[in-house]
Amino acid sequence: MTEISGHSGELAVHVARAHGVETMFTLSGAHVFPMYDGAVKTQQEGQGPPIRLLDVRHEQTAAFAAEATGKLTRVPGLAVLTAGPGVTNGISAIAQAQFAGSPMVVVGGRAPQNRWGTGSLQELDQPPIIAPVAKSAKTLMTAADVAPGMDEAFTLARSSHRGPVFVDVPMDEFFNSSTGTLGSGEGTRIEPDTDAVERIARLLARAQRPVLILGTDVWADHAEAAALRFVEDLGIPTLTNGMGRGVIPGGHRSLVTKARGAALSGADLVVVVGTPLDFRLGYGAFGGPDKNPDGAFAKVVHIADSAAQISTHAELADAVAGDLTTVLDGLQAAIERGDKPDWRAWADRLADQVKVAAARDAELLTAEADPIHPARIYGELVPRLADDSVVIGDGGDFVSFAGKYVEPQRPGGWLDPGPYGCLGAGLGAAIAARIARPDAQVTLLLGDGAAGFSLMDVDTLVRHDLPVVMVMGNNSAWGLEKGPMQMLYGYDVIADLGQRTPYDDVVKALGGAGETVTDPKQIGPALDRAYASGVPYLVNVITDVEAAYPRSTFGI
Repeated sequence: MTEISGHSGELAVHVARAHGVETMFTLSGAHVFPMYDGAVKTQQEGQGPPIRLLDVRHEQTAAFAAEATGKLTRVPGLAVLTAGPGVTNGISAIAQAQFAGSPMVVVGGRAPQNRWGTGSLQELDQPPIIAPVAKSAKTLMTAADVAPGMDEAFTLARSSHRGPVFVDVPMDEFFNSSTGTLGSGEGTRIEPDTDAVERIARLLARAQRPVLILGTDVWADHAEAAALRFVEDLGIPTLTNGMGRGVIPGGHRSLVTKARGAALSGADLVVVVGTPLDFRLGYGAFGGPDKNPDGAFAKVVHIADSAAQISTHAELADAVAGDLTTVLDGLQAAIERGDKPDWRAWADRLADQVKVAAARDAELLTAEADPIHPARIYGELVPRLADDSVVIGDGGDFVSFAGKYVEPQRPGGWLDPGPYGCLGAGLGAAIAARIARPDAQVTLLLGDGAAGFSLMDVDTLVRHDLPVVMVMGNNSAWGLEKGPMQMLYGYDVIADLGQRTPYDDVVKALGGAGETVTDPKQIGPALDRAYASGVPYLVNVITDVEAAYPRSTFGI
């Protein structure tokens, strides 16, 4: 245990560094000045690696950047938000982290305790507001509480099941000094029930048409290598979602994303690993009398990194919680101790469906339609994506197309809002990605609606020299609402935006570059110019508002 001393901001920075934090995302506010001083002093004194101060134009961006950092690096991201509105501006990102299981710590400023109750600036008891959307939310009341309280926050954030933790510190105590110790800088994991693993292995061994679904927590729990071994050695047809995308590289024979409907309706056993049985997965009901060849619903197994994540609403054949590498390796070993199941006929059938779907997709990916079909953008973009690319989705219909056509080659290269579905996260995620992966290709996919939440933070990209390519599907509407409202009522209201708005001019005004594209043949050359530019660059593609994504659920 290492002894540390200093004012509360210094103590907090020392603890953050011990947990692997490299960047503090913030927007300047006097209530948290000691955190900035702590970062400056540790850098000046050369006490280990410095913490970078990264200031943004809206606190939501700081919090979304911290959330994305937690996803990408699997080390808790750190957002430092000033008191009152600074904290409340970050709540959507905290909620997104809670839904997605993203490790992050948010440190809030707080009105001084020696003035509490007298009406000082931005006096607000913040933890009760944040507690419902965080793993923990508390006030560190004295300087002596800061070091242990921060260590507890980081440890909790990075322990299964991961998520956001909030602490605030009264302003007067933030400036006070104390001492403390540094902890291990590690989280905790859970050992799975070996009997449950054996039972699930027997279910798999007996299955004729199994499907494996890998979700975000496979990546978050460092289980991507075990998952790939499991899939390749057993040949089980697999779907991925969230940050599970890329665990099985795009084009892999066992990845049957393009045959998702056939896989889930025809399966007799669905094993879901590291993702909730929510609206994205039909609430855990697969197949049924009108779909499954047996006329039955598939049996469902749910595997999670902690017991609280196991579904309580779905009918489960079995479940197990714990370290996902241990679970997956244990399942594989148990299956291989017996007669290895032969799923080749089922896998071949789905592989044929994938080929048919790919041929069908090719028509849209090369469409010459005027206005441009959104899929044509992906027809040009996908061949230009590098293996190390980080792709970020921030939008409704436009990003839904990305989920259909973009298949990452590596794990940890896909970011989307997750089940919370929060627009406006994209610029923060792009900032985080460029810092976390300085040599990688970073691409932000923006709907024109989503861009309105955070496009001003292109200024942050420019000021901090963070080149990112932004690709916009601009259909001049809230497409995800316009179509459903027309379906329900025969009309739509408040679903239209400004026609063909030149958002690239906004990016140029902020110091970046960009262009508007209206000809499908010009999408590819525009993307090439963007990737070669070395600056924040927006390719603003005007798309057909009538070309809606053919979705099977509206998330209800």
